Formats: sequence, structure tokens, C-alpha cells
Amino acid sequence: MATSNVGLRVDQLTTPAFLVDYAQVKANCNNMLETCNKMGVRLRAQTKTHKTIEGAELQTGGTKKCLVTSTLDESEFYADHGFDDILYGYPLIPFHMPRVTALTKRLEKFHVMVDSRLAVETLLETPPPSPKTWSVFLKVDCGNGRAGVWWEDEEGIELALSLSSASSRITFCGVYVHCGNTYHADDPKDVDVLRDENIERLLKFVERAKMRGVVCPTVGIGSTPSCRRPADTMKKLTELHPGNYAFLDVQQSTLGSCSLEDIACCVATRIIGHYPRRNQMLIDCGFTGLTKQGEGKMPSGYCVIKDHPNLKLCSMTQEIGFVETIKGKLDYAKYPVGTMLFLLPWHSCATAAMYPVYNVIQDGRVTAEWKPTRGW
Repeated sequence: MATSNVGLRVDQLTTPAFLVDYAQVKANCNNMLETCNKMGVRLRAQTKTHKTIEGAELQTGGTKKCLVTSTLDESEFYADHGFDDILYGYPLIPFHMPRVTALTKRLEKFHVMVDSRLAVETLLETPPPSPKTWSVFLKVDCGNGRAGVWWEDEEGIELALSLSSASSRITFCGVYVHCGNTYHADDPKDVDVLRDENIERLLKFVERAKMRGVVCPTVGIGSTPSCRRPADTMKKLTELHPGNYAFLDVQQSTLGSCSLEDIACCVATRIIGHYPRRNQMLIDCGFTGLTKQGEGKMPSGYCVIKDHPNLKLCSMTQEIGFVETIKGKLDYAKYPVGTMLFLLPWHSCATAAMYPVYNVIQDGRVTAEWKPTRGW
């Protein structure tokens, strides 16, 4: 039988354990809400980093409105808990339609995202639940190279025209761009260049659509690296949709999105053995507790070991991590077996996905447990 960790001190937790600093998550969420408010744009918060009710409440400032999800499971999860105005931010295919129909019927506002002629034709051929229309965003690729119609191609304009001209069945909401290419930047200045390039390309697409008689009510971009480095160019938009900013991570710190102190999550692990012959220690967190993302990215290995800048997580098996020094010999007296270490993840979305329960920490104790939804 599962037992609750609420009330336990951090040092009483079974490890590895995923810890969430409540005060820091709240500060990160408030920061993004204030950023959007100052720029006069709407925040449509992406939930895929945490996938929890509590996190989404903080992201929306308690309104429980205006989210973007990455799975239909998330959309249904939030609908079940009183959230509305939800965008399923994933390319629509015909297989999705039964669940999309149910969500459209039950919510005041449920939106889908398309980037293909097949998706548009599917919506045109499928009657929406009365008295609703299908609420639709067009996904545009402005350089990320994932989903979306290429911003220069005429195909995107033709799809926008088809969507906007089918008003009896479709409400065309506008355009959506994920500027995920900012994650591949070499430094913060490159993030700024890519952010502005995405915005410039999107606005050119919107202007071309306008010349064909297509109005885009919503013009939105999103990625945490771009949105944590706001610029005046963003004031030309109507909506931002970042998500990782709620937790942040080491990767974000390398991109200029935050400092290590802003990271709101970590993995607690314990030292389980000393091996002086090879200048190593073992910890009870392997790749199933952290993931191997970040390999080759940092001198400290797969993560940053909080408050121990000379320690490196150099290798992992499924349940075990290998820790050594970056320079010099390990002083084992400083690290008795059983000592807790705290790992700041390279990518918090992936690490959070390893855990069915998040231990929410305030003043060194677990004050709540957040249980994310899982599945697709």
C-alpha cells in the first residue's frame, strides 16, 4: 500500500526522489505572468514539463484557463479538474477525432492544431458537436524543423485560407509557432537572434495571409529560452506559450534563461559506496531516476550536483550512478555512505517524467505531493 511522504523531512525520503521547491515554482510562474502582463500579451502556459493540477494552477495565476497541452491525456486530465480554454498543441490526425469531439463538447473552449491538408479536410468532413465549431490554430515552422507548415511556403497560406473560409464549421484562431530552435543556441546572444528571427518570419507569414484576406486573431510563439529573455519585438505578438519555465533546469541556465538558483526541481540521491581504487563513489540514482540527457554537455557530467562543483556524475546504469571528482582526489571523509546529494537535471521535463509523485518541499519538509498525469 502506498504511503504519503507529507510531513517527512527530506532526509527521511526513500531515494531517488523528485523534489519540487514550492516557493521557487511559484516565483517562476509569477515571473512569466508578470512578463506577459507588462508586454500586453496573453500567456497560454504549456503543461508538459510538470503535468500536474497544482502546477497548472500556478501557471494560470489561479484562473484555470488558457493552457496548451502535449497529449490528449493531459487535455482530458485538466478538463476533469475544471480547466478550460485548452489547446491540444499537437498535429491533428483523424485518429484523434473521437476524443477531440468529446473535449469540444464538454469545454467552453477546446482548440486543436493543424499543419496538413489531411487535418483540415478531416475537420471539414466531420460535423462538430452542436452548437460548437472546431476551434483551430495553424502550426507554422519558422526554423525549428519539427511540426508546422514552412513559413515561406504557399501551402501554409492556402491552409489558412481554407480554415478561415469555413466559418460554419471552423473558427480560425490564428497561428502558433514553437521556436524550439532556441534550444540549440550556443549562447544567450544566439537565443536572442533566433527569437527575433522566429518573430520576424511569423509576422511576414501573417502579413502574407492578410493580403489574401485571412485575419489571424492570435499570433503566438513560445519556448522558454525565448520567453525568459523578453524583447520589444514580442509586443507585436498576442500570445506566448512557454512551459519549462515552471521548473527550469541546467540547460536553461546555459541558454541565459535562468541561474542555477532559479531551478525549482532536483533529484535527491544517496551515496551507497566508496571505491578509492578508481576515485569514485556510487549513488542510488541511475538513468531511470535522471535520464541520460545532458551527456557531453557539462564538465559535471549528466547533471549539476548542487553545492558540490567539483563532483561529476560520469556514468550511469539503470539504478546506479558513478560519481568522481572533476579535479583531484575524492575526500571520502566529506561524503560518508548514506549522505544525500541533490542533482539538478539537464532537462527537467524528461527527469520529471521518471516519477509518479513529486515531493513538494517547504522549509526542509514535504508539505504536499503532486501527482502528474501519464499517458497519451
